[in-house]
Amino acid sequence: MSELRAIDTKDACPVAGPYSQALLTPHALYISGQLPALASGELPSGSMAYKTSLCIANIRAILSASGSSIARVVKTTVFLTDMKNFAEVNGEYEKHFGVDGAPKPARSCVAVHQLPKGVEVEIECIALPGGAGDEGGAGGSQEKEEGERRVLDH
Repeated sequence: MSELRAIDTKDACPVAGPYSQALLTPHALYISGQLPALASGELPSGSMAYKTSLCIANIRAILSASGSSIARVVKTTVFLTDMKNFAEVNGEYEKHFGVDGAPKPARSCVAVHQLPKGVEVEIECIALPGGAGDEGGAGGSQEKEEGERRVLDH
């Protein structure tokens, strides 16, 4: 079995180029930048909070398809075309990451000149594999999971 597995789900926005929605490795899940789009690929209009929620909905769908969860996200990168949207994006972002006792992931937020398809926000992330609905994580034991939590808590 290959150590790399492409993740592709119809429940998230289709990719806009020659890349995978995500790549699963034995140690991490790398999710490509997610646009504020519906699973159909449609780019609806709306507030920055709504657009941010669409990016995160796509991330959740990919996490689910890989067997992971949003609580296992360790790093995100947010791309904005205008930093004036920083506060509104943060307001939506904090509703999804670092909730229900999960640690907030590390994060970078950068302003860029343009994003694909003319969107104003894009979010990519890295997550630990497994753990969705499985106390011990994918292929691991509960003891290993508890050890990971201890490391994260310190």
